[in-house]
Amino acid sequence: MIAYLEGKLLDRDEERILILAGQVGYEVLLPAFVMKTLEGKERGAEVAFYIYFHQTERQPKPVLIGFNLEAEKEFFQYFISVEAIGPLKAVKSLTIPIREVARAIEQKDVDKLSSLKGIGHRTAQKIIATLEGKVGKFALIRKDEEMPETGPEDFTQPVYHVLVNQLGHKPADAKEMIVQALGRNRGIKTPEELFNEVYRSEADQ
Repeated sequence: MIAYLEGKLLDRDEERILILAGQVGYEVLLPAFVMKTLEGKERGAEVAFYIYFHQTERQPKPVLIGFNLEAEKEFFQYFISVEAIGPLKAVKSLTIPIREVARAIEQKDVDKLSSLKGIGHRTAQKIIATLEGKVGKFALIRKDEEMPETGPEDFTQPVYHVLVNQLGHKPADAKEMIVQALGRNRGIKTPEELFNEVYRSEADQ
C-alpha cells in the first residue's frame, strides 16, 4: 500500500496530478482545498503528499488520494465512514479546508456542510449525526501559509527538504519555519543564509 509520495510534478488538471517518483508516474486525486496549495508551482517542482489508498472488489483499479497533512488524511477516513459518502464523492465535496468542515460538524452547521459540492441537506445531517464529537481536533489544524514567491531559482526548496527529510520536521512546520525566517529577514538570497536565519530563530526559543 502507498501511504506517502514525494517526487516531481509532471502534469495536472482540475482534480488530479501526475507525480514522478522513483521513475514511476503516479496519478493522484486531490481535493480542491489541496489542489489550491499547488498554485504557483510549475511542472518539475518538488511535491509531497500523504496518500489514502483505495481499492476494493467493486473498485479494483487503485485510486490514490493526496493530502498535505497526515491529519487531513485521518479526517478523510472519518468522513468516508458516513453512509453514502465514498472516497470519490468525498474528494469532490471537500472544497474548503478540513478545519472548516470539522468546525461545521462540531457546531452542527447544516447550511455550511450543505454548501459542499454534492452534499445536500439530508447528507449534511447524516454527517453531523455520525461525526459530531469525534472530529473536534481537526478544527485545530493550523491555517496554511503560502510560500513566498522567490523567483525562478527557488532557494527555499533545498532548505525545506533538509528540514523534512533529514531533520525530521513535519512538512507544515518546515514551511512555517521558512516563511517566518523570510519574514524576519527579507534580504535572504541563498539556502545557507536561510538555514542560518532558521537556526537563529530556533536557538532563541
